[in-house]
Amino acid sequence: MTFVVPEEIDAYSAGHTTAPTDLLARLADETRATLDAPQMLTGTVEGRFLEFMVYATGAKRVLEFGTFSGYSSISMAAALPPGGHIDTCEVDEKHAAVAQRYIDEAGYSDRITIHLGPAVETVERLEGEFDFVFIDADKPNYVNYYEAVLPRLSERGLIAADNTLWSGRVLDEAEQSEGTVAIRAFNEHVRSDSRVVSVMLTIRDGVTLIRRA
Repeated sequence: MTFVVPEEIDAYSAGHTTAPTDLLARLADETRATLDAPQMLTGTVEGRFLEFMVYATGAKRVLEFGTFSGYSSISMAAALPPGGHIDTCEVDEKHAAVAQRYIDEAGYSDRITIHLGPAVETVERLEGEFDFVFIDADKPNYVNYYEAVLPRLSERGLIAADNTLWSGRVLDEAEQSEGTVAIRAFNEHVRSDSRVVSVMLTIRDGVTLIRRA
């Protein structure tokens, strides 16, 4: 996958970001070597960004759509305040197994719960509000995930949606693949939603931050 930031700038940014822990570095290596679609890996810059978001907001209740191999969950868990917890949703058993192994090794099994199955169904079973929500799962369901959690945000809760620049393909009107069409639809849905305030950032493949107006 080609991201929106030039490769050399992306490398410079990563090189001037605090390096990941040894555990996260090993997790990244295993993800690239053994899992399909390793480009879905969160990586150094976005992992630290998510950690900072949890730290800065003081989020105690975090919800994640799309666990993959657990990099983002583990990154966010490092910044949770006492009593904080992450519920992360995953449909692929192989991905969940890798994530659980590293979560256990990190000592975060009491901070992170992986829910295997359709994410919207998982959210319906969970109670209460969320302080921070990270959407990074199947693109055709982005609007559904957004609508499921928007009413469940805490007073100062935030949503972060990943891949909203989609390697720049959002600008190519001739590009009509399912993922591209879905991301365009999500971006327009958020932009036209009077219930929220949003900002689209050029971090990695595009991250949109959303809060209630």
